[in-house]
Amino acid sequence: MAHQPVGNGTSFAITSSNAQSVAILHQSDTLRVVAVGAPAHVAIGTNPVATNTNYYVSSGQEATISLGRPSSQRVVGITTGATTTIDFPEGTGSPFAVGDAVSLTVTGQSYYNFSHKIVSSVDTSANVGGYYNTRIVIDHDSTGVATAFNAPYGELRGSFKIGSITATGSGTLYAQQVQVSGVA
Repeated sequence: MAHQPVGNGTSFAITSSNAQSVAILHQSDTLRVVAVGAPAHVAIGTNPVATNTNYYVSSGQEATISLGRPSSQRVVGITTGATTTIDFPEGTGSPFAVGDAVSLTVTGQSYYNFSHKIVSSVDTSANVGGYYNTRIVIDHDSTGVATAFNAPYGELRGSFKIGSITATGSGTLYAQQVQVSGVA
């Protein structure tokens, strides 16, 4: 079985207390994890708290975990405020649901960027306030941004964190999204 790395890998210490990774952009359907120094229980989600009932990875062994389909959407408008409203292109929908974690990257206007914020509502109604496209509201305070959105490209992408815990000693969990090819 061959792995093609996708995006940047991450690592973090695992102990008897739950530990979490930094937010990771969801770019592949598979996560490869390796526990070094101690076995680990691994949870994946918005803000996961790992327990001894989660996925088990033996010390020194690798595991590949399905993340499900990655989601992203082009951004055509941003309304700033105590929450941030994101407009998607007309005729498209939102691949995100309430409670999902998302990260925004805007080419040429990086002050709009944010990482791992929660979707608080999705509006797919036609002609609400003159808007015919899908709009979502993110629990992100963007009141400090006063410049109008006019970037050549903006992308909203799902994000996740990895939670891990060990019952024996301490170690490090290494994680990398991968594309898998071949047969095991």
